[in-house]
Amino acid sequence: MNATEKDSGEVILEVEEKAEAAKAAARTLATVGTAVKNAALHAMADALHQHRAEIRDANAHDLSLAHDKGVAPHMLDRLALSEARIEAMREGLTQIAALADPVGNVLSGWRRPNGLQISKVRVPLGVIGIIYESRPNVTVDAASLCLKAGNAVILRGGSEAIHSNTALARIIAAAAVEAGVPEGAISLIENTDRAAARHLMTLNNMIDCLIPRGGASLIETVVRTATVPVIETGTGNCHIYVDAGADFKKAKEIVVNAKCSRPSVCNAAETLLIHDSMVEEWGGEFIAELFADLAERGVELRVCERLYPLVSLFPALSGRVKPVTDDDYYQEFNDLILAVRVVDSLETAIAHIARYGTRHSEAIITEDYGAAQRFVDEVDAAAVYVNASTRFTDGYEFGFGAEIGISNQKLHARGPMGLEELTTIKYIVRGNGQIR
Repeated sequence: MNATEKDSGEVILEVEEKAEAAKAAARTLATVGTAVKNAALHAMADALHQHRAEIRDANAHDLSLAHDKGVAPHMLDRLALSEARIEAMREGLTQIAALADPVGNVLSGWRRPNGLQISKVRVPLGVIGIIYESRPNVTVDAASLCLKAGNAVILRGGSEAIHSNTALARIIAAAAVEAGVPEGAISLIENTDRAAARHLMTLNNMIDCLIPRGGASLIETVVRTATVPVIETGTGNCHIYVDAGADFKKAKEIVVNAKCSRPSVCNAAETLLIHDSMVEEWGGEFIAELFADLAERGVELRVCERLYPLVSLFPALSGRVKPVTDDDYYQEFNDLILAVRVVDSLETAIAHIARYGTRHSEAIITEDYGAAQRFVDEVDAAAVYVNASTRFTDGYEFGFGAEIGISNQKLHARGPMGLEELTTIKYIVRGNGQIR
């Protein structure tokens, strides 16, 4: 056996050993009561606080390596674990512990004419594999949600966050086991070879569901390669449409927040659509103020031919304006870049979103109830907003404690996926000797 074959064998061995342990743990975990799961979540939260220095050291190592490799600043932001972000993870764990346990909920029940009593009950999915990229907080969010919903989880993060992920997974898994959760319920694939992810995607007899979290390339690879069922989390090419009936101040604040508060995440706005009257009626005042605010925050504007002759003359925008291309409208920039187009109607805005959007999060800014209702009815997306920032598409903001991902597909789960989306159903049929 050569070195390559040996390395490949070690990769497969690690994946299969952890998958077998997770499968065994899942059988036990499905019967573990809410009190034990909640105790484990609180123990995990305490462990994050107690070991925060260790977590920061591991994360500093990852950040240093990423910086040396020339990783873009917005990706470094995704990777970084500040004290505030560690505290947010800890708070997320306590919030999940406070949520109602979906396992065992009877969704409906009925009696058949032959006397059979049928109940539709929520049960765990079983073993969930999470394949994700550079955000180490996913390690804790995914593990905690899977645990509360009675599932074992196998985590496979990106190589750029391996030290952070390893530390986090070790800390929370040990705390959970000490609180009564079975060994193997939370595990991390520590080998960063892509062969590990590929093998995980094909373990149909061990993995019940895969959830990819990351950019378009990762998601497309998992969907194309996996033989295990996949819940597809989507890229976020999100739009803000400023309607003819928009409030000036409200529109400006929402656009700036949606683009600038954290441009590297999937719920950040990537394209701004502006009704033509906003340019005509206010003589460019709205455009001038908004674009100046965006430029102050470092945003590069890629604007349509209707706007380029106007905004390219603004001194504040010097070097920050380019003509937009059709390809730009398709992009999830994950950066301080915003495509801008003037549209002549609500219909044109909706058509633009239908063509270029990824069915993630879309927003209209308007005081016109009819326009808002039409936008809500006709725009096909997991989350549709009226007079609010797309940045709220988030499990924490929706009251789920955290999220396993944001799905923009239509089967099983859509939008921020919380506890209920990590369960399936079982029919329990009680009889008294009935035969067919």
